[in-house]
Amino acid sequence: MNTPTSPADVPGPGADAERLDELVRAARAWLDDDPDPDTRAELAALVGSGDAGGLAARFDGTLAFGTAGLRGALGAGPNRMNRVVVQRAAAGVAAYLRASGTTGRVAIGYDARHKSDVFARDTADVLAGAGFTPLLLPRPLPTPVLAYAVRHLGAVAGIMVTASHNPPQDNGYKVYLGDGRQIVPPADAGISAEIAKVGRVTELPKGTAWPTLDDTLVDAYVERVASLVSTRSPRRLRLAYTPMHGVGRDVMLAVLARAGFDPPAVVPAQGDPDPDFPTVGFPNPEEPGALDLAVATAVESGADLVVANDPDADRCAVAVRRPDGTYRTLSGDELGALLGAHLLRRDPDRPGAFAATIVSSTLLGRLAAAAGVPYAETLTGFKWLSRVPDLRYAYEEAIGYCVDPDAVADKDGISAALLACELAATLAAEGRTLDDLLDEIAVAHGLHATRPLSVRVRRLAEREEMLDRLRADPPRTLAGLAVTSVDDLDAGGAGVPPTPGLRFRLGEQARIVVRPSGTEPKLKCYLEVVVPVETDVTTARERADERLTALAADLAKAAGFPA
Repeated sequence: MNTPTSPADVPGPGADAERLDELVRAARAWLDDDPDPDTRAELAALVGSGDAGGLAARFDGTLAFGTAGLRGALGAGPNRMNRVVVQRAAAGVAAYLRASGTTGRVAIGYDARHKSDVFARDTADVLAGAGFTPLLLPRPLPTPVLAYAVRHLGAVAGIMVTASHNPPQDNGYKVYLGDGRQIVPPADAGISAEIAKVGRVTELPKGTAWPTLDDTLVDAYVERVASLVSTRSPRRLRLAYTPMHGVGRDVMLAVLARAGFDPPAVVPAQGDPDPDFPTVGFPNPEEPGALDLAVATAVESGADLVVANDPDADRCAVAVRRPDGTYRTLSGDELGALLGAHLLRRDPDRPGAFAATIVSSTLLGRLAAAAGVPYAETLTGFKWLSRVPDLRYAYEEAIGYCVDPDAVADKDGISAALLACELAATLAAEGRTLDDLLDEIAVAHGLHATRPLSVRVRRLAEREEMLDRLRADPPRTLAGLAVTSVDDLDAGGAGVPPTPGLRFRLGEQARIVVRPSGTEPKLKCYLEVVVPVETDVTTARERADERLTALAADLAKAAGFPA
């Protein structure tokens, strides 16, 4: 609500000029420390034009370092991704490691985004100057290769320069510790505190005598991934593949060849790395239309399966050909259940736990329980999933899968794609498809249908207001089903560390998780219904779709979602 202003509330005539002077002083101090001619030119133009809005966007605030490291738009200033911010981050990581009594080798990888190679070399220079031995990967490579390198090389940490599937104007900085896992609290806060102590980057000690690795590391990763498929499983499969203008193609092709699969039909327009991602509006395989060119290639080549990686190849999407020749993209939950079922069937006696996040489908838990396999739920993100004791397999609904946690303790779109190919080929040899297996699972365990619902807000506070409304007056019924329990995730009410959000259970028939997005001005809702297959799967799917629609409508009313 707007409140009236008195004359004393109105800024004086010199306020705008004072504000611009303040921004210009900050910009000139930054220019004096910026080694990048591109961002220096950008900033000098803003100063010269007196663009207060452009300067404020870059200097009002600092790009925060958290459990996901850094991620943001490229540009000058502390609120953008640039060489100054990256060098400070590298110095902060080095100081945190030293304060923990750790020295040694640090693996550094990078993708093909704008400035990724520059940021990686800057990181190596700063780490070398701080007394560490940087090990730079030989070229732009998938994030899972870097995650693999940390353990394989015995490094004390790993740094990946990538913004994953973000828009082309973004870049990012992802940090792993010596266990090969992404950082979690309190490491993120510790690194952030050390970054805050860093002064001018031109005064940081730097070294240039550090090694660039050769393809021996990549070959070792390819060999490890190829070994994940059984020597007894079929290999007959026609495949269409897209790396979505990212860095996955060459490694994916090498893995398929080493495992004995025929070469896939690669989407011609998306095969080479291109940081501008010219053929997709948003380089995320989950986005509507993102797989259109891959499906067109599959139709032309008669492929049985479409496989897509996101630009840094840590995620994997799959589309399966239907009897009428069209293709259906599997949801992350569907592929997560299929890969879990495949591993349970192929290696029934292998020990280890399965895991999924609290916003993923509950189906994997049912599959694990039926097989007598330990199962765990965690907060969202592989920084948590990878820490499940004795982990064998984990996935999250956002098309992330970890099928070999001993080698890559993170999501890996290359190894997940290979196992999806093995499963599809195995089923094809039996005259079945991935959809057929999903139907069989539904008959045995109930049809588990999921649907995301995102509510964009104008004010970030609206997210908390809607959560507070649900917390204070939770609905007793949703879609005609009784709400049997409400878990306040903020209070650690779900057996996981506290996190903002609520979980509603509606007996065994439905579940809803509501939480604020960590990266966007959105309230995110994860809906799931479980419908028994009483007559046929098609009827069960129709009932599930109706119930999901009703759940979404009733939840929106209870929370007061904006129209």
